[in-house]
Amino acid sequence: MARIVKKFGGTSVGDVDCIKHVAELIKADVDKGHEIVVVVSARSGVTNELIARAKSIDPDPVDREMDMLLVAGEQETIALAAMALHALGVKAVSMTGAMAGIMTDTSHTRARIVSMDCQRLVDCLESKQVVIVAGFQGVDLEGQITTLGRGGSDLSAIALAKGVQADLCQIYTDVDGVYTADPRLVPKARKLSEISYEEMLELASLGTKVMQARSVEFSNKFNVPFEVRSSFNDIPGTIVKEEVSSMEDVVVRGVALDKNQAKVTITNLPDKPGTAATVFNGLSQANVVVDMIVQNIGRNGVANMTFTVPRDDTGRASKAVESILETLGGGEVTLVGDIAKLSVVGIGMRTHSGVAEKLFAALGDTKANIQIISTSEIKISVVIDENDSDRALQAVHKAFGLDTN
Repeated sequence: MARIVKKFGGTSVGDVDCIKHVAELIKADVDKGHEIVVVVSARSGVTNELIARAKSIDPDPVDREMDMLLVAGEQETIALAAMALHALGVKAVSMTGAMAGIMTDTSHTRARIVSMDCQRLVDCLESKQVVIVAGFQGVDLEGQITTLGRGGSDLSAIALAKGVQADLCQIYTDVDGVYTADPRLVPKARKLSEISYEEMLELASLGTKVMQARSVEFSNKFNVPFEVRSSFNDIPGTIVKEEVSSMEDVVVRGVALDKNQAKVTITNLPDKPGTAATVFNGLSQANVVVDMIVQNIGRNGVANMTFTVPRDDTGRASKAVESILETLGGGEVTLVGDIAKLSVVGIGMRTHSGVAEKLFAALGDTKANIQIISTSEIKISVVIDENDSDRALQAVHKAFGLDTN
């Protein structure tokens, strides 16, 4: 007997037939004697529909009210899933994130988990009930409903796996594992049998939509191995786990492309100590996540600075920067939205040379002009024109020998 946490994404529970199929998968494990915690997302498209409704009423809705609205999607799914299990003769109980003991900070729409109290779940498991938890949500110390950001159901599942001391955590999606690149953009992409936490974290943060980056960060911190697999077949997926020495033999594990990027350029900034701190403190206060940063050498008392932000945050970033520039007494801001970030990732880059040369040569062959470069120990990222991005992705994937034979 094992204690298993299973997370099903929006496409896996997209309609009544899909929910019935998920219930049958769960029943098969229950019949084997396993204890099951299920984490579900809202049905595919529901969250986007709710967001659209909110913005048709108020283009800039209050974050607290957005949390109150968006949790409805997951709560619909948990009730339907429990009903589907009851119809199969399986004892099941649905719970909101708050009922499951997920405590967060007060940052509405992007809350962080601060503590877990899973005793209620454990009691239900020990009484032979399947527990179905609404992903993506929690509650703060004041009892306010909070959400964990888009893709937060992954984080809910990883956190609950830690909280109930699960033997296994399975993330069910509409793909059957983690690939060397998005197979929709690179038809010759290969599925990986395993990948390290660090590599998966980089790929998740760089645009790979299989997993939410924060959930991988949590699993790495608390050493919670998990499997990414399909809810539509029984094919083994990709195991995400701690690094082992054999993983270094692969120089580049995968290539990621993120088109949800915007470039912010601030010109004529006062070139004096503390300017950068003032800029990024203001962006932090506005809850804007900044990624790649470039600043040129100051001349004639002024300097220019460029950084990237998620495209959805451009309005918030623009307002924050304009306020900052008023404080600094100078500078102009320009936003560019038609860019993409292309990245190569692999822990083998620590011990192998020539990765940058091969990446830049492949980009040069496709006539993709590099606007920004950023590196880490196991990653190289570049910003290029969005119109060149699909072609560049395929060329880079091939250059590193990641295509299928």
